[in-house]
Parts: sequence; structure tokens; C-alpha cells
Amino acid sequence: MMKIFGIILSISFLLSAGPVLAQDEIQEVKFEAKLSKKSLGINERLRVDFVMNKDGDNFNPPSFENFTVVGGPNHSISNSWINGKRTYSKTYSYFLAPKKRGTFTIGQATTEINGNIYKTIPITVEVTAAVSKPRDPNDPDYIVSQNIHLVAEVSKTNPYINEAIYVVYKLYVSPNLGVSNWREIDNPRYNDFWSQNIDMKGIKVQNGSYKGEDYRFVVLRKTVLYPQKTGKLDIEPLVMDITVEVPSNRRDIFGGRIMRKVNKTVAAGNRTIRVKPLPEANKPVNFNGAVGEFSFFVSTTKDELKASEALVAKVEVSGKGNLKLFKLPKLNLPSSLEVYEPEHDERVQTNLGGMQGKISDSYTIVPSYQGRYPIPSISFSYFNPKTERYETISSKELVINVDEGPLNNAVNAETVNTKKEIVTAANLFATFKTNTELVSTEKSTFFKSKLFWTSLLAPILAIPLAILVRRRQEARENDLLGNKKRQADRLARKFLGEARQAIGDKEEFYEALHMALHNYLKAKINLETSEFSKEKIDELLRGRKVADETVTGFLQLLQSCEIARFTPSTRAAMQEDYEKASKVISNIDKQIR
Repeated sequence: MMKIFGIILSISFLLSAGPVLAQDEIQEVKFEAKLSKKSLGINERLRVDFVMNKDGDNFNPPSFENFTVVGGPNHSISNSWINGKRTYSKTYSYFLAPKKRGTFTIGQATTEINGNIYKTIPITVEVTAAVSKPRDPNDPDYIVSQNIHLVAEVSKTNPYINEAIYVVYKLYVSPNLGVSNWREIDNPRYNDFWSQNIDMKGIKVQNGSYKGEDYRFVVLRKTVLYPQKTGKLDIEPLVMDITVEVPSNRRDIFGGRIMRKVNKTVAAGNRTIRVKPLPEANKPVNFNGAVGEFSFFVSTTKDELKASEALVAKVEVSGKGNLKLFKLPKLNLPSSLEVYEPEHDERVQTNLGGMQGKISDSYTIVPSYQGRYPIPSISFSYFNPKTERYETISSKELVINVDEGPLNNAVNAETVNTKKEIVTAANLFATFKTNTELVSTEKSTFFKSKLFWTSLLAPILAIPLAILVRRRQEARENDLLGNKKRQADRLARKFLGEARQAIGDKEEFYEALHMALHNYLKAKINLETSEFSKEKIDELLRGRKVADETVTGFLQLLQSCEIARFTPSTRAAMQEDYEKASKVISNIDKQIR
């Protein structure tokens, strides 16, 4: 009996549940989009809900063209049973801010339900001009709009071209609100400005005031700008999405206010800068665009040296201004000096006041002949925005005295001491003997002796030998390229020897080593001073079948010479560089073709 009763009970349950299951299976699938409003002002927000009555997968929203997504997607599910009837709802919500006025379409969203793809119907929404919002003190959006502000503070709105200004972005928040998160939506692009952001170490909350009221604020960004164009220039706004915690009228079980999170898009208003041109009146001819306050001088490492020794002449500008935006004046040096391309060095820091530091060009100079070589005075002009005047600084004339070395006949007599002792006609033959001693040859056996025939034939045989030697000498003298290579080879060996003796004296060692490497290349691959660059050296050495490892070692050695001039160096490091130079020169000698 119990078994029969159980069967009857099971059949009754299935009969009662059958209609519910069938109803759920045959329920029509619905997937639609719903708007919070069909028309809104450009200063309002729109909520879009995508609702489905069955569980779906692979949901894809539309692109939301002409709108900015300021919130979402928020995902919610509702599942309930009422009088045996099941109700299911799954919703994806987005909060949109319009970008401009007009009539726009919210496109189709798609989802997959039971293996089938479903799409929503596109919906049209109208965006009108800004509307007046009711000033409800309990409306979270209104509270946020009145108590949070993003401000761009500009140091100067009417600078001269190439005069430094700065812009600081500050976020002001009322003490009654809290900010839990923010992100930049649109970064400003500083068109027609040279710009550099200032590194900030952390965000610090500070107390201040905004429009006479107490606020807390944080500095989000600092940027230094140098206008590169005159006229009206715009600084684009910084746009941010901020999550703000607003107190509501609801309270928790302990009596504290429940905070409500509100997403707010804020922007630092577009700022306009009117850039003044530099005055044309009294503008120096040599003005090269420098704006600021500067010092200028020219110096040399030596004023007395020997021929084939090296010295460095430095042209330097220091101070505060657009140091990276102009070129230094060039040195005017005598053509008889061998001059390398200048090495440019920048030691500049940028803060809110603009660029500060110094820039310099260093010329390596090698005189080939003795003499007195003047370095003429050169001038540097800049515009001082504080005094609104042009200022010019001139360097002192410098003189290089070369005491020892070969004479250059082409050099002016005032420059090189070419005085020779004058030989008078009376003394012209002073070295010839005028007294002779006659010796009798009557008993001599010199005639027809070996010495006789040798003396007779030797001049005749010496004539072609003398002609051959003379021709070789003339060929050697006329071989300008060969003579230049031989001289460069001698200089290379000389400087390499000087470098070995100068180990321990950083400046003298690396100058000698650099000159040794340079003259070695002049001797080996006919590299001119004007072509002395790492790219050209790499090209020529590889073209002569020198191994890649050897070429790399040579270039690294050159770089070490350049860097060591401005950094500390130990005796051990100098010894190591000298050994590397000897090794790499030996390798090139073996490999070059």
C-alpha cells in the first residue's frame, strides 16, 4: 500500500509542476533598450538600460557615438516567483554624457540566448541646449557641481615669444565631500608651445580657498611652456572623470549618513594666451632667439703649448631662460689651426621657473706650427623679458702661443718668428779653404791601381744612382697624401706615447689618447678632420673589412674619451683604456685591407 501511495503522490506533483515548466520553456524572449529620457540638455546625463528576460551571454553594447560613457556598465539580475509564476530579468546599465547638441541614435546591442543572437531596436534621443537644473540641495549631481572644481592656473597670460610660463592644474573639493577615484579622459595638447611636465612626487592634500570659501585641493599636474608663436594661443582643457562620495539623507543602523557615489566629468576651462613678439627696435644683428637672463664667456684650457699638442676652447652660456631653444655663437679661428667639430653639452634642469643651467660647445684645437694665434672676441645677444631690452655680452680676445714646433712659411712674419742670420758676400765662402798643400807624385804607385780605377769609375757609376735617389726624393716630396699619412702616423705614435706617460692625469691623458686615435685613422684610412664622426668611422672601417668586434671596440674607446672629460676617472681606468687602445690599433693593423 505504501508503494502505491508513493506512486500516486509523484504523479500528482508532476501534473501540478508541468504547466509551470512548460510556461517557462515557451516564454517569449525579450531584449530591449530603455532610456531614462527621450530629450535632455547638453549639461544633463542619460541612462540607458539593456534588459533581457532570459539569461544571455556575450553581451555587446553599441558604440555610443556622440556620447561619453561616464558610468557603467552596471550589471543587475532579478529572479522571483509569484503565485507559481517565475519572473527573470537581467539588465546592463550605462550613464552617458552628450558631447554636443543634436539628434542622435543609440545603436543596437547584441546578446546570445540559447544559441541565438538577439538585437535591440535603435532608439533616437534629442540633445538640446543646456537646461536650468532645479537647485535641489538634496540632488547629488547638483551638490557635486557646486562643490568640486578643476582649475588651470596660468602664471602669465601675455608673455613674449620664448618666455617661460607655467600652468598648474588643481582639483578643489569641498570638505563635505570625498573623492574616491579619478582618471584623465582627455589630456591637453600644447600646440605651438615647447612643453615639459614637472615630475611630482606623490599627491598631497592641502587646505586653501576657492572664490572666498574654504576648500581642500590637490595639485594634479604642473607644466612649463615656452610659446613658439606670436598671437592668440589656446591651452586646451584637462578633462577628468571623478568619483565623488556625497552624503545622502539616509542613515545606517548606527546613525551615520550613508554616502552615495556620483560620477562627475569636470574640465579645466580653455585658457587663452596672447603672445607678444620681440621688439624690432635695437635688435642686434647676431641675435639668435635667446630669451632670459644669461652669462657668457669663452675660455681655453691652455694659452701656451707645443705644436701638435691639443687644447680645448669652450663657448659657454649659463643662466635662466630658453637654453635648449637657441644655438651658441661660433668661434672664429685662424685657418692654420686644425679644429674638430665642437662637442655640445647641456646641463639644464627645468622647474616652474623654466630652464636653468648651462650649455656649452667645446672645440678641440691642434696647432701644427709654432706661432702666435689670436682667438678674436665674439659676442652673444639675448632679450631680457624683465627689462624688456636686448643685451649683448662680448668675450675677451684670447691668444694661443705655440713655442715649439716646425715653422710655417705661409704664416705672417708677425705671427711666427722667422728671423734668420744674414750672410754677407764677404763671408759667403768663409767655409772654403784657400791654402793648399802640394805633394809630389813622382814616386807614387797610384796610377793604374785599384784606388785609381775606383776613383775614376765611381763618379760615373754614382750618376744614375744619384738620379734614382733624386727622383725618389721628388716623388716623396710631391706625394702630399703620403706625406700627410706619414705625419699623421708619427703624431699617432707620439700622442700614444704621451698618453702612456700621462696616466694618472685625466685631462692630459684623454686628450692625448683622443688625438692618437684620430691621427691613427688619418694615417690608415685617410680620414679628414671634417669627417671625424662615429658614423663615418664605422662606415670606413667596415668598408675596409675590419671585424665588427674591432670596430665596436674602437668606437667605444672614442666614447670613453668623450665621457671621461666630464666624469671622474681612476688611474686603473686610464691604464685599462690605454691597453684597449693598443690592442684595437694592433687589431686594425692586422685586419684592414
